[in-house]
Amino acid sequence: MTPEIRPYAGFGIGLRTDHYGDFIEHDVPVDFVEVISENFMLEGGRPLRILEQVRTKYDVILHGVSMSVGSAHGIDGAYLARLKSLAERIDPLWISDHLCWTRTSAHNSHDLLPLPLTTEALDMVCRNIDHAQNILGRAMLFENPSSYLTFPEDEMTEWEFITAMARRTGCFLLLDINNIYVSAHNHGFAAKEYLAGIPHEQVRQIHLAGHTPGPIIIDTHDRAVADGVWSLYKEALHFLGPVATMIERDDNIPPLTELLDELDIARSLAGCETLQVVS
Repeated sequence: MTPEIRPYAGFGIGLRTDHYGDFIEHDVPVDFVEVISENFMLEGGRPLRILEQVRTKYDVILHGVSMSVGSAHGIDGAYLARLKSLAERIDPLWISDHLCWTRTSAHNSHDLLPLPLTTEALDMVCRNIDHAQNILGRAMLFENPSSYLTFPEDEMTEWEFITAMARRTGCFLLLDINNIYVSAHNHGFAAKEYLAGIPHEQVRQIHLAGHTPGPIIIDTHDRAVADGVWSLYKEALHFLGPVATMIERDDNIPPLTELLDELDIARSLAGCETLQVVS
């Protein structure tokens, strides 16, 4: 039985190389940072040394992009061993990854690919999550994907799939509000129905990010959070109450102050006070 992940209502941002100096040299007004796990799954080197320094001042979340819980070949054992070693070194708040597949036995796509929403796929995902959680010795969070296609074999909605996944495995949810907004637009479902349909008690974290608008919205993480995503975040808070929230930016990285301004919007919507930078 994996340990419970207790609720945590802090506010944070993704730690990116552009801002290493800010976090080492100053007191940044965040409760936690999130890092891409694979960038630190090494025996040593500067990135890992930086992360260890940051960890002395802030809580850290390990967020993976390569676990591939949707892989029919199962989860790579060497990958899990490296991830477990990193977790033991950093002592993160939690470890998260994505509901997707990224690889076959011979090829890594380096992309977060969608799954058919079928009973067969659900069984496979649950087996893989159970295995990962048993090896890591802890419950994990899994993030809802953004998607641009559906499968004719689909037997359920994404929120029904995620609900069954969480209840069967005991995993928790990382709710990406931007991804819900993107997928709702692309596939024509109601974002509020998605929010209402998930197991709210299993949500431990929220992601907020930007996207590229168009006839098909693309989840690019390269610009500020859109107004529609802010509105959906506010709606989500009615269902969830206080929950860890972060701003995610992976391209066109702005000065840290811009991300902190966005984080203050999230605090305001959640009814929390703005924190002041202390140099």
